Parts: sequence; C-alpha cells; structure tokens
Amino acid sequence: MQPPNLVPGKAERMLPFHCPPGQSIVVDFRQKMEIMKPHGNSGLAPINGAQIYYEAAGSGVPLIMIHAGVADSRQWNDEFAAFAERYQVVRYDLRGFGRSEPVEGEFSHLGDLAALLTHLQLKAPYILMGCSMGGGLAMDYALANPGKVAALVMVDSGPSGLALDVPEPPAFAAAESAYKAGDLDLVAEIETQIWFDGMGRAPDQVDPKMRQLLYEMNRNALAQDAKGLGKRQPDAEHSAAGRLGELTMPVLIIVGDQDIPYMLAAADYMLDRIPSASKMIMSDAAHLPNMDHPAQFQRLVLDFLAEMAPGQSAR
Repeated sequence: MQPPNLVPGKAERMLPFHCPPGQSIVVDFRQKMEIMKPHGNSGLAPINGAQIYYEAAGSGVPLIMIHAGVADSRQWNDEFAAFAERYQVVRYDLRGFGRSEPVEGEFSHLGDLAALLTHLQLKAPYILMGCSMGGGLAMDYALANPGKVAALVMVDSGPSGLALDVPEPPAFAAAESAYKAGDLDLVAEIETQIWFDGMGRAPDQVDPKMRQLLYEMNRNALAQDAKGLGKRQPDAEHSAAGRLGELTMPVLIIVGDQDIPYMLAAADYMLDRIPSASKMIMSDAAHLPNMDHPAQFQRLVLDFLAEMAPGQSAR
C-alpha cells in the first residue's frame, strides 16, 4: 500500500513518562487537563505567491505544528493553547487548507514551510510536530535542514515515499467513487469514518464535537482542491523512507491504535530504523489522536520534550 491519498488530486493526504529509544508503550489515560487560552498574533504571510495563514503565541523554543491532510490548523486548537505556556508555538494552514487559499503556479509544501519560518524570523533550532501528511513534511524538512531541528514529533505519520504491503480499508474505494461522482459531502463523511472513527469504532463512540470539526476541516480542503489551482511539486528529491538513519535528533512516534494498518506499520518501520526514536501507542484513538484525547496527547509530548531539556519540565 502506498502512503494514503484517498481522492485524486488531493494533497496527500497508559504512562506519562519518557520511553527509551527502540521501545513502545501503550498509553491509556482518562484524566482531563485544564487549558488556558494564550495571547498571540495571527495573519496572512506572503509566501511564494500565496497568502499563508498562521497563528503564533508564547515564547521560548519554537514549536511548529503541522496539520494532517484531512484537517487544517484547527486540529491543534487544544495544543496551541497548552504548549504556548512553555514554547513559542506556531500553527498554520498549508496552502489549499483552511484560510490559505490555493493559487495558480507550482509550489511545494516544503518550500512554503521554509519560507514561512524565515518570514516569522524564528530562531532555530525548532521542534517540529506533524500529523499524517504534516509529519512527513516535518521529516523532509529535518532531513534537508538537520542543524535546524531539535526534535521531531511524528503523529500517525510516516516517511515520504514509504510503500508497505498491508491491507487497504475497503472504504478507500468508496471515497474515491464518491469523489468521482462529485459528492464531496459523502467523501468528507467517508473520510471522517476512516480517519476519525477509525478501524474499530462507530461514529457514536467518539467525541461528536471533535468529529464534526474534522468533517468541516476536511470538507473545506476538498472544496479548495476542487478549484484545481496550483501544481504541487515533490518536497524532496529523495524520499525520506530510505534516509531514516540520517535522523539524529530525538524523534517521538505517536500512533492511535484505531488507525489504519498502513499507519500502524509505518510507525514500526520508523521505530526500527531511527536510532533516536521512541514510540507511544494511544488506545481508543485513531488518525488524529490529539483530537481524541487532548490532555493525554499533550502529556506525552511535554514529557518527551522535558527529557530533552530538563528545565522545560511539564507542570
């Protein structure tokens, strides 16, 4: 199975402590964390001919959050607030997602990311956290700029160019058929079932507000894609799948146990080939585990980062 990309033309779319490299831990939390809203700034940045929407808040080491291909920057609503208490947090809408409108011309998400970091005058090294497509983008950036990345957090993601021999969920074909029929509402619903409900849960077993948010973010991305504007170029000349041994910074791999087989296998693939990687499995979570269990997800990330810099310990 190739990296998930459901519809033609769409841009690809238990324990709160440090896990030693090469090991994995199943995580199942139920406590809740109080979140405070940060003060910050937002705007549209002129990036490579497009207007890229971003939000920034907090101070300290820059933490860049890159959303999944079925979402936009709102995926990180809870994390943006929580992490801004300790880091200089930036989230943004990739070109063709959220408030970042697609435009005519060739582009790459990697080029847009690099230009945005320069525009915001952020001081490296950065912490990059990406989900799904966003994780692959973060890894491509780290391989292209190893001295600028302090750590990677790969959320239900995989390296670019990774093909795995795993079964493909039947719903993929249903989503493609709906797309060809022009029924974007149905495509968004099927993809919500795949990516948010997951492989072993029904819609009534997940958070309804978060589920609706995912549907809305993806429906907007589908509408943007339908405009047919812009031609995406590869983010890197060589895919990351064969270069994992070059990653020397700490890498945290988080995966939901209800995600599709490809993503579960991709997590193991990275763990086996990145010497500095550790893996956490979140139970009762699918492709966007931070939206399933925000407090638990935040604790995992903060504890991982605290191990890198003891002075940044979670409170």
